[in-house]
Amino acid sequence: MNFSGKTFITCAVTGNLVKPEQTPHLPITPQQIADECLAAEAAGAAAVHIHVRDPQTGKPSMAVEHYREVMERIRAKSPELIINLTTGPGGRFVPSEDDPKVYAPGTSLLPPLERIRHVEMLKPDICSLDLNTMNSGPDVVINTPKNVRKMAQAMRAAGVKPELEIFDSGDLNLALDLIKDGTLDGPGLYTFVLGVKYGFAATPETVMYARNMLPPGAIWSAFGIGRTEFPIVAQAWLMGGHLRVGMEDNIYLEKGVLAKSNAELVQRARQITEYLGGQIASPREAREIIGLTDTRRPMVAVS
Repeated sequence: MNFSGKTFITCAVTGNLVKPEQTPHLPITPQQIADECLAAEAAGAAAVHIHVRDPQTGKPSMAVEHYREVMERIRAKSPELIINLTTGPGGRFVPSEDDPKVYAPGTSLLPPLERIRHVEMLKPDICSLDLNTMNSGPDVVINTPKNVRKMAQAMRAAGVKPELEIFDSGDLNLALDLIKDGTLDGPGLYTFVLGVKYGFAATPETVMYARNMLPPGAIWSAFGIGRTEFPIVAQAWLMGGHLRVGMEDNIYLEKGVLAKSNAELVQRARQITEYLGGQIASPREAREIIGLTDTRRPMVAVS
């Protein structure tokens, strides 16, 4: 249990899959996303995991200018909140029914270095690195070891720490191989993704199993999708991990009640942790836990 140290919360504020018609509270524009990040920090989050959207349509975007605006707005008011940019978009394949070698609408596959162009340009504190090739709901996500290596090498060259997103045990085995051959620095920063259909189940047994596969000294978080979000908050803390919540993963505060903000989800995770006897880490304390030596990354303020 996490009795000896503090626990940091990451807030994933908008994600790639939740649709605006599912909730009117989903942040869409760069200003809305940045405001949600800052409100999440005020509620107790030490880090924010960021996707961006097309401000006009609400659909997922990888536009560097949107990431830049979000980062500038955050940094104008909070120099220490840990910024974690996604590199997940660009890995989904939908095969054509007539010829499975040909992609169908919904496919987002991109060359690996295009998926991290915004990271190389903006240099956030952290960026995600997906290691999964798997059935994901009705589609397939593809992250080959060769492409993962290319992305990891570019992240290292940019001086950005990778957060290894783990969807199943094979992903952890790949991470250990990448550490062994020097592609990644060990022992690593990990996030267990629980509850995605055909990936890790959102159960206490899964959290313990995944934790026990990690190398000594690894820093890890876990999160559950949908209704499993808050049960996994408790399980992650009980097993010595850190936490993630946010509208990317779950839009409900309780059954049938939409969360009005990401801050509400963070506050609930904080309450659960403190009720269990834990303490929440500030952004500065989380930087020390993770090993981020550059504590401030100033950017030019939005005009």
